[in-house]
Amino acid sequence: MRKNKKIRFEEFAEEYLNLHAKPNKKSWKADYYNLKGLERLFKGKYLYTIAVEDIEKFKSERSKEVAPATVNRELATLKTLLNKAVAWDKVHENVAKSIKFLKEPKGRLRFLESEEIVKLLSNCNKRLRPIVVLALNTGMRRGEILGLKWRDIDIKRNIITLLETKNGERREVHINEQVKTSLIRVRKHPYSPYIFCNKDGKPYHDIRKSFFTALRKSGINSFHFHDLRHTFASHLVMSGVDINTVRELLGHKDIRMTLRYSHLSPSHKKRAVDILGRKIENMNLSHTKNRQQLFYTLGKTFFVHKG
Repeated sequence: MRKNKKIRFEEFAEEYLNLHAKPNKKSWKADYYNLKGLERLFKGKYLYTIAVEDIEKFKSERSKEVAPATVNRELATLKTLLNKAVAWDKVHENVAKSIKFLKEPKGRLRFLESEEIVKLLSNCNKRLRPIVVLALNTGMRRGEILGLKWRDIDIKRNIITLLETKNGERREVHINEQVKTSLIRVRKHPYSPYIFCNKDGKPYHDIRKSFFTALRKSGINSFHFHDLRHTFASHLVMSGVDINTVRELLGHKDIRMTLRYSHLSPSHKKRAVDILGRKIENMNLSHTKNRQQLFYTLGKTFFVHKG
């Protein structure tokens, strides 16, 4: 019987990225971030020692930190990785194949109201604030923001160029004065090309702790970083921006993906019906005034003719 090879999880994760994900998947960076989440529990373990119980433990612990959808994406990456481990003769079986995904809330869309945005920004620390400002004003994904380099920013043209996106296509992101001011205030690392990096010049990979601290101080519950993207799209729609322009700004190929962002807050709905009510009232007043003017004109004509 063949023996399982002694290869640690993080070692094979790197091999999986270089030999499979990067050459074959446009969205390989998603695998990169998913593996970072998995490494928190599996780092240091030999592949053949990972058991079903370990994966169930990961599901339980990880679901306390992130949304079910995030846990499911990480589990899907784990299953694919272990499939490759079997195919490349590293282990005998994929113990993750029987693991069931978590149930995901259907159609969850959470966005911040104007007052919540002000509170959140006021409670962000110096490192986190420009990242949140960027997300709120551009709708960029967390991975896209944390991977930004100074060369990607064209301050004169007010453009950020994303060479690698979720869709695998180059995309230009327009920035406003708030984003520009926020980026200018970020201190450049003398040796690193990354905008958001630590003292060693390496890009941030995990801002979860500081983000949840800012949420807690702001009294904002049931909110995740990706919901900043929902906030960006929702406020555009509530400001009267047409849905196709929102689609282009988000980088969606299919407008059906964008339609899920077109929901409106209750306060905005109330303003909408109030505006309609005033318009109809003005129409009635205008109609009444026109009728009175008509009767006045007819009456004047009658008397003049009779005279």
